[in-house]
Amino acid sequence: MQNLIFTNDVLPAITRLANGGDHNLTVWIADVNTARLINPAPPRLITIPDGDDNKTLGSVSRVWDEMERMGVTRRSQVINLGGGMVTDLGGFAAATFKRGVRFINVPTTLLGAVDAAVGGKTGFNYNGLKNEIGAFAPASDVIISTCFFDTLPVQEMKSGFAEVLKHAMLSDRNEFLHLLDHDFNAPINHDDLLERLRRSVQVKVDIVARDPNEQGERKALNLGHTIGHAFESLAMKRGKPVPHGYAVAWGLVTEAVLSHLLLKFPSEDVHLLGNFVRDNYRDFPFTCDDYEELLELMRHDKKSRDGEITCTLLAAIGDYRINQTVTPDDVTAALDILRDHLGM
Repeated sequence: MQNLIFTNDVLPAITRLANGGDHNLTVWIADVNTARLINPAPPRLITIPDGDDNKTLGSVSRVWDEMERMGVTRRSQVINLGGGMVTDLGGFAAATFKRGVRFINVPTTLLGAVDAAVGGKTGFNYNGLKNEIGAFAPASDVIISTCFFDTLPVQEMKSGFAEVLKHAMLSDRNEFLHLLDHDFNAPINHDDLLERLRRSVQVKVDIVARDPNEQGERKALNLGHTIGHAFESLAMKRGKPVPHGYAVAWGLVTEAVLSHLLLKFPSEDVHLLGNFVRDNYRDFPFTCDDYEELLELMRHDKKSRDGEITCTLLAAIGDYRINQTVTPDDVTAALDILRDHLGM
């Protein structure tokens, strides 16, 4: 079970974990941009290039090389400081080095805090597919703070907010409606946001506790991701990557449409969600000519089975149904509606 620490007084929490415990040395992993903020720099710091296109086997190999050079053993610990790319890749590198080194996640983005840093999934992208190689390996501790968010671009905040919205759709319609009033241009209220993160993360924690290795209920957390990952992978193949949360937002709308078509999910909530995504997330320029490639990417998604496309869908907010098989005709109809709604 991960130890979750919610605090906006983050330095003492990091210092306590870095200096405490029975370990022989601590190694820090950060992307190059985050590394510039660490002052003074720790004696053992591994930097990796920024951006999801660097979440590769090559980057993992370079981290392993540095860990070897620094003398990391199974009695060492790793602190991953950065966004979801760092906690995913750094967590995988730590979990597989010497068959497992303890690691701590300190997410510096909203997306990392609410999603990647929590739940025990680690990995990297492979052959153009998101998180194709990975392992279930939970961090020993996760420090969640909003103090890093003031310097984040609005695009980064929107990307993370899509996962917050997903958790509300899995759990609480009142929270879902409240989130739809969010103003991304307003100054951050750190206390309010930290409490909202606490509630959102708890949705994920509760589901993961019941199904840590995604054999059943944890697949609920894939809401928006079967189709979202296809958008993300297509953008990567084009050489024009999009933020993960933007792809999830488009995936949430598409899968909400599928939920309405197949499970009678309320059309009112489809429109509320669609309007919010249309107003806050730039559209993804795809046409019907891209449908077959998107469908093929969905068939290869880890959540799909035996060449079929499977999604998590909703009968209502909070009433999720895992392992829902959808046909190519279902998906193309939903993609048509998405394009019409977003004005593409």
